Amino acid sequence: MNPQLLPAQLRDDAPAWAQTVQAFLAEKERRSGSRRTVEGYARMLWPFLERIGSPDRVTQAHVLAWAHGIGASGREPSSATVGARIACLSSYFRFLIRMGLATANPCDALERPKTVQSVARGLSADEVRRLLAVVPDTVAGRRDRALLLTFVLTGRRRAEVIGLTAGDISVEGETVFYAYRCKGGKRGRRELPRPAYEALLVTLADAGLALATMEPGASLWQAGTGPRGVTSTTFYARFRRYLRAAGLTPTGLHIPRAGLGHTAIAGSAVGRAPGAVDVAVQSNTAARMVQAGRPNRFTGLSGNDHALIVAAPRASSAVASDSQADKTGWRARRDSNPRPSDPKSDALIH
Repeated sequence: MNPQLLPAQLRDDAPAWAQTVQAFLAEKERRSGSRRTVEGYARMLWPFLERIGSPDRVTQAHVLAWAHGIGASGREPSSATVGARIACLSSYFRFLIRMGLATANPCDALERPKTVQSVARGLSADEVRRLLAVVPDTVAGRRDRALLLTFVLTGRRRAEVIGLTAGDISVEGETVFYAYRCKGGKRGRRELPRPAYEALLVTLADAGLALATMEPGASLWQAGTGPRGVTSTTFYARFRRYLRAAGLTPTGLHIPRAGLGHTAIAGSAVGRAPGAVDVAVQSNTAARMVQAGRPNRFTGLSGNDHALIVAAPRASSAVASDSQADKTGWRARRDSNPRPSDPKSDALIH
């Protein structure tokens, strides 16, 4: 993080209110588990309070003018930005009230703007296929492919995927689960789609590792890096290079996860590489969310759409021997219950 946003130690001549901001941001990071949230709050709080001079001088008029004011971009703030500014400052004042340093919250009397949910700029199935096609068949490339498939098929945030460890993966019969720590410090547990799991086994084999013998806290993404695993910054840079190589617009990792992971895009195909095996994901988390009636705010797909078809790399012989029994039962069930053919799906994978 930029030291100016959250300094490790304040200057001796720093005002008393600056210490409250630092304490608030430190608490926010511990409670939310999101570094990016803290960075965003810091970028908003420091300039505002430095301009006003002290929290006890802040009035409702100050908040209203700041929340709706033009920022560094020179553009009128969107309703989402206005809401984020008010939420940030309101959270800070609630902290002050809890600490006995303030008696009122100047944000309480303000109306929060109604936000209009924008359509996610997700990648199409063809774009995801192009993205996976440029990932090299190397140790680092197979690790990146496993990461990309996990992003695409689970819809988890970057920190949640990069932070996965061996202890987060569990196999129960024919189903694989992963545990994760989401925003707010809460823990979740979801099914890991089979293609992502098989790609994970391949990259672990590249590192000479197996889930059964790994320490629970060991990173899943050690191939080509080391025991600490690939960092979020390194993978993000490689992801951007893959986008450029595929002729796609460089963007953030929220795009592929919003494009497929959160929406259970059915009748889609992502990647057919040499030596790949096509696998029909019949029970991924996002699809079950749609089937349960939860609103799909990205594409409007329903739970009746066809299953997502993905191409996952074949596991090496070492990996296959470690999980052969688990795979055999799953494949037998898949082969005995073939899904009906769909022209759109067929067109995507041929």
